[in-house]
Amino acid sequence: MRICICGGGGLGHTCAAVLSNKNDVTVDMLTNHPEKWNHEYVVNIPDGEPLTGKLGLITNNPEEIIPNADWVFLCLPAFLVEKTVLQIKPFLKPTTIVGAVVGNTGFFIYCHQHLPSAQPLFSFQRVPYVSRVVDYGKEANLLGYRDQLIMATENVTDKEGFRAEVEYLFGEETVLADSFYEVTLSNSNPILHTGRLYTMWKDWDGKPFDRCSLFYKEWTLDASQLEIEMDKEFFALLKKLNVSTKHIATLLDHYESTDAEGMTRKLRSIESLSTILSPMKKVEAGWVPDFESRYFTEDFPFGLRWIKTLADQNNVPMPFIDKVYRWGMDRIGK
Repeated sequence: MRICICGGGGLGHTCAAVLSNKNDVTVDMLTNHPEKWNHEYVVNIPDGEPLTGKLGLITNNPEEIIPNADWVFLCLPAFLVEKTVLQIKPFLKPTTIVGAVVGNTGFFIYCHQHLPSAQPLFSFQRVPYVSRVVDYGKEANLLGYRDQLIMATENVTDKEGFRAEVEYLFGEETVLADSFYEVTLSNSNPILHTGRLYTMWKDWDGKPFDRCSLFYKEWTLDASQLEIEMDKEFFALLKKLNVSTKHIATLLDHYESTDAEGMTRKLRSIESLSTILSPMKKVEAGWVPDFESRYFTEDFPFGLRWIKTLADQNNVPMPFIDKVYRWGMDRIGK
């Protein structure tokens, strides 16, 4: 099998390393910065031996790499998903399976718009790993795993066979969703990040902070309370769309909580998230919110956007999500 990874962020580094260590799998890399990549690089594993990522072809030219791919796997920020789908489209074989590391970026929607109607597709509901780049193209840290991957597919003939193959390749239990909506509409980052950001900085007066706060380790009760209300609106939309929720847990259930206090304690206690900083940047007088970070440029205009758009189209009231969405879009000038 030959797999082309598109995108060299933390997930690109980690997924390429995991997949390239499977028997009879060759991993190529389509990246804007091929000159920065080593053909062999290191991914540090928690409580384990480092994993050596092994790459075949490394290029920024889709014509050079896509025609040979059995899979094309997008590990990209949301703003690059549609652009990359259009770049690879002329070079895809009809049998090439196109996938995405997470579906709430609009992956299926863009593929429906731009790719042939019979193109095999798949995407995960949540990212398989928590990972960060240490030295681009040379070293990354794998910080945490999922217990289970939820995956939606389209135009895959042997869905069970493909599910088993994905489970083997990624080394995590994989189950099939009934509809692409189950991975496109997500209460993960699109709600979890946006609600937290709103409670952090809705009243910010422009003065720098004396430090960069921890995004999860310092999670607040206010954030949990808002997230729960946004999540109720999200599930009202799923009900209106008749989307199965057997693979979509409420935020309270996902974080093994019954109320805002329990959810706050849980988020503060997750070890793999404990060192993640808030999206801030250093200025002369301290630290200020970074409205150009992916928390803003992805999770509002792409993640939360799909939820709000479908709610508006289907007359589902969302006062809490509307408030957070308007605030975030204003912060990024959209």
